[in-house]
Amino acid sequence: MNRIKNTFAKLKGRGEKALILYLMAGDPDLDRTYELILTLDRAGVDILEIGVPFSDPTADGPVIQEAAQRSLRAGTTLAAILEMIERVRKASEIPMVLFSYYNPIFAYGNERFARETKKAGVDGVLVVDLPLEEARELRCSTDPAGIDFITLVAPTTADRRLQKIIEASAGFIYYISVTGVTGTKEPESGPVEHDIQRIKRLTDLPVAVGFGISTAVQVKKFAAPADGVVIGSAFVKWLDQHGSEKDLFHDTFVYARALKEATIVDPSG
Repeated sequence: MNRIKNTFAKLKGRGEKALILYLMAGDPDLDRTYELILTLDRAGVDILEIGVPFSDPTADGPVIQEAAQRSLRAGTTLAAILEMIERVRKASEIPMVLFSYYNPIFAYGNERFARETKKAGVDGVLVVDLPLEEARELRCSTDPAGIDFITLVAPTTADRRLQKIIEASAGFIYYISVTGVTGTKEPESGPVEHDIQRIKRLTDLPVAVGFGISTAVQVKKFAAPADGVVIGSAFVKWLDQHGSEKDLFHDTFVYARALKEATIVDPSG
């Protein structure tokens, strides 16, 4: 059983939902990313999405775009990110998903990418601009390596296409709660719940909901119908605002812990 599957199974047994946080690797440097990962693990975060910086992140809003630019200016590379994750694996078993665009992976080489991500201890990949029809080229390398290929489902995904996406999915389904780029809209609970139920009728895979979720109140609301909640832009923005403070890691722990507590929808188990 891999880390992602094991994590969701344990959470279900405890009456909890997964808290999934996104952070941009290398913003402002990889040493701080390393320390943040260990801090978030101690705070109880269940899964991490590790962003790979890209110069043209078309699915991301301004907050993550700016974080990517800061990371690129610092000289962050995919190879360096994998080296950092390999360091993390000496101290932590928190599941990690690489969140990337295809260009950096293509430039790295699909076979090399699969081999080295597996060696580093990556559990899954989410390639935001690689649609189902074009994913085979990469998955020929990542699937045999045992790396979960996380897929996106949008509110606009029709039933027939949804079935095809689910059949090709592994790890968990990432449901995008709003149309548009990250961090620019707040989701509405009614449509989100309806779509999550639509997905769950077709699969036993966990469903995590993200895009536009930023507070503990929202985490509690959207965790209820889902199996997990993803917070991206709000956390990246928070880190940018507090990054120069001397108590950054302590404050990050407190911030993440409050969000995690909101995922406990059935404390009696």
